[in-house]
Amino acid sequence: MTGLTLLAIALCVCIGGYLIYGRYLAKIWGIDPKAKTPAYRLEDGNDYVPSSKFTVFAHQFSSITGAGPVTGPIIAAMFGWVPVMLWLMVGGIFFGAVQDFTSLYASVKNEGKSMGMLIEKYIGRTGKQLFLVFSWLFSLLIIAAFADIVATTFNGFGPGGVKAAPNAAAASISMLYIVVAILFGLFLKKYPLSEKPKLFIGILLILGMLTAGIAFPIFLAKVSWSYIIFAYIFMASVMPMWLLMEPRDYLSSFLLLGMIASGVIGVIFTNPAIHLPAFTSFAVNGKPMFPILFITIACGAVSGFHSLVSSGTSSKTISNEKDMLFVGFGAMMVESILAVVSLIVVGAAAVGGVMPQGTPFQIFSKSVAGFLSMFGLPTYIATCVLTMCVSALALTTLDSVGRIGRMCFQELFTGDTADPKQMSPLRRVLTNKYFATVITLFFGYLLCLGGYMNVWPLFGAANQLCAALVLIALSVFLKVTGRKGKMLYIPMTFMLVVTLTALVMSAYGIVKKLISTGSFSWLTDGLQLIVAVALVILALLIAFNSTKKLVSSSVKSAVEENGKTAIGE
Repeated sequence: MTGLTLLAIALCVCIGGYLIYGRYLAKIWGIDPKAKTPAYRLEDGNDYVPSSKFTVFAHQFSSITGAGPVTGPIIAAMFGWVPVMLWLMVGGIFFGAVQDFTSLYASVKNEGKSMGMLIEKYIGRTGKQLFLVFSWLFSLLIIAAFADIVATTFNGFGPGGVKAAPNAAAASISMLYIVVAILFGLFLKKYPLSEKPKLFIGILLILGMLTAGIAFPIFLAKVSWSYIIFAYIFMASVMPMWLLMEPRDYLSSFLLLGMIASGVIGVIFTNPAIHLPAFTSFAVNGKPMFPILFITIACGAVSGFHSLVSSGTSSKTISNEKDMLFVGFGAMMVESILAVVSLIVVGAAAVGGVMPQGTPFQIFSKSVAGFLSMFGLPTYIATCVLTMCVSALALTTLDSVGRIGRMCFQELFTGDTADPKQMSPLRRVLTNKYFATVITLFFGYLLCLGGYMNVWPLFGAANQLCAALVLIALSVFLKVTGRKGKMLYIPMTFMLVVTLTALVMSAYGIVKKLISTGSFSWLTDGLQLIVAVALVILALLIAFNSTKKLVSSSVKSAVEENGKTAIGE
C-alpha cells in the first residue's frame, strides 16, 4: 500500500461524507438562512460576536484539532494501519462529524446554549448539574495533558543542557502569536476588514512572526514554560473572544492548513510506501485493541471535546445558519484528513515494520520537514515551522478548554438567575469568571504534575465518554423537537461501552499500582484515581437520566402518533 492511495481514499470518503451525509442531515433537520442567529440576538461583544464563516471555521478547526490527529493515529499504528484507517473513516463521518454538527445545530437553535444548558432544557436540571461536573473534571484532564505537551515541546534544553533551537524558535513564534493576535484583534475591532484584505494582512503577519521567531529563539526550561502557559490560559479564559481567541485562531488556522497542505503535497510528490503491517494483533504489549484503539484515536474519528467547542463558543459566533454545516461537519472532515496524513507519515518513516523512536510530535515534524526540504526549504527552518505548527494545535485547544472549563464551573452555581445582584455573596464569588478560572487552572495544574503520559489514557477515556453522553443528550433533543435521530443510537451505545470499559481498566491499573508498588503518589496517582471513579459514576448517572428521558419521549411520540392515526381513521 502506498501513501498516495491512502490519501486518495481519505479525500474521496471525507468529501463524499460531507456532500452526501452532511447535506442529508442538514436537509432533514432544517436550516433557515434567514433566521437571526444568537450571535446577533444576544450580541454582547464578549462571547456572542457575529463572525464570518471562515473566521468561525478557523476557530472551530483550531480549537478541536489540538494534538489529537497527530498523536492518536501514530500511537494506535501499533495495531496496524488498517484498523486505524477504518476507524478514522467510519468514526470521522458517522460518529465525530455527526456529533460536532448536531452539537452546533442544537446550540444555535437554542440561543447559543452550552451543552450543559441544553441538557437542562431537554433532560432536566439534575442531568445538567451532573454533566457540568463531568465536563469540568474533563476540562481539567485536557488542561493537564495539553499543557504538559506544550511545555515539553517548548523546552529549550535537551539532555545535558544542550540547547534545542527548533523548540526555542517554536516557543518564540508562539509568544509572538499571542501579542500579535491581541494587536490584530484591536485593529479589526476599530477597522473591520472584508475577507480578502484581512487574509492578506494575516499572511504578512504570519511570515513576519515566523521570521522573527526563528531569528530570536527563547530558551527557557520546561518548568518556566508551564507557568507561562497557565498564565496564557488564564488570559484567554477571561478576555473577550474578539480580542485574543478569534484573531489568534484565525492566524493559527493558516499554519494548520499549511501543515496539512505540506503533508498532502509531500505524499503526492513522494508517494511513500507504507512500511507498517496492515494488522499486527488484537493485543500489543498487553494493550487490547478493544477498547484502546477507540480511545487512543479521538480527534480524527470522534472526540467529546468537540461538542463543548461547538456548543460553548462557535455557536455564539455563527452569523448565518447555513454556515453550520461547513463549520461543524466540514472542520471534522479536514481533521480526519490530517489524521490520515499522520498515519501515512508514521507508515513511511517505519523501518522493517517498526515505528521510529521519538514522540508522535517529533516523528510527524521530522517527516513532514523532510518533505519540505525536498522543495528547497532548509531542514532547520522546516523543522522550526513544523514544531511550531504542532504545538499551535495543542495551544489553541488550551485557550478554548480553559474558557469552557471556567464556564462549566460558573454554570454549576448559577441557579435560577444569572444576575449577580440577585445572588447570595457566596454564589457571586463562585460564578465570578476570575475565581472560576483560577480554581479550574489550579486543579488542572495539579494533574499536570503527573506528566502527559500518565494523564493521557485517562484523558482519552474521559474524552470519548463525553462523546457518548453528548450523543445520548443530542438524541433526546432530536426526539423532543420532532427530528429524526436514530442515526445517533449506534454511535452513542458503542462509545458508552468502549469508554466505560477503558475507565474501569484505568482505575484498576492505578489501584494495582497502589497495591503492588511503593511508587504511588497521592498527589498525582491519587487524584487521577478520584477523577476516574468520579467520571464513571457521573457517566452512569447521566446515561441513566438521559436514556430515561429518551425512552419516555419515544413512548409519548408513539402514543401521540397512534392518537393521530385513530383520529384519522
